[in-house]
Amino acid sequence: MTLLLTCGSVGAVLFVVTFLIDGATRPSYRPLYHPVSALALGSRGWVQTSNFVVTGVLMIAAAAGTREALDVTIGPALLALFGVALVVSGAVTMDPMRGYPPGTEEGTPAVLSRRQKVHDIFGFVVFSSLGATAIAFGLALEGGWKVYSFATAALIIVLIVVFVTAWERDSPRSGLLQRLMILVGWTWVALLCLSLLTP
Repeated sequence: MTLLLTCGSVGAVLFVVTFLIDGATRPSYRPLYHPVSALALGSRGWVQTSNFVVTGVLMIAAAAGTREALDVTIGPALLALFGVALVVSGAVTMDPMRGYPPGTEEGTPAVLSRRQKVHDIFGFVVFSSLGATAIAFGLALEGGWKVYSFATAALIIVLIVVFVTAWERDSPRSGLLQRLMILVGWTWVALLCLSLLTP
């Protein structure tokens, strides 16, 4: 159980640190504008692709750890779904668009590939399943963790709506909004697993 829960904390931190460093060092990549998924494109795309897949596998392991630690079913199942969606998001990359990778035209293509549509679906599953996971664990936990879990879920839901709206409008701050959503959700996962390691 200890190893499985450690996977959750390490995976959450590793994911965030990797995309922050990778995004800050990519030519023509604009972190405040471009989504994290765009890092899976270009010659260094393997870095973010691996980040998605490795983190997804670690979250599936963490789900097993939370199941063992709390003896509940729904929360761990949703956390595992979150992990699976991350793996698929890494395996199925988005289309080049909005000026990235370098040489790509600005704006969104008039016609999106089937790959892009699949990526969008699983991207939505990533964030919606994480919000649902926080609700499920909120129902299973007590005290401060109940409040924190419900607050996390509420904030993720609000940020999903705000991000989708910004993305559709091609807002120059859509990347920032996605990163806020990631930081809120991934921090909750990391702290939850850490708390279960030290009851």
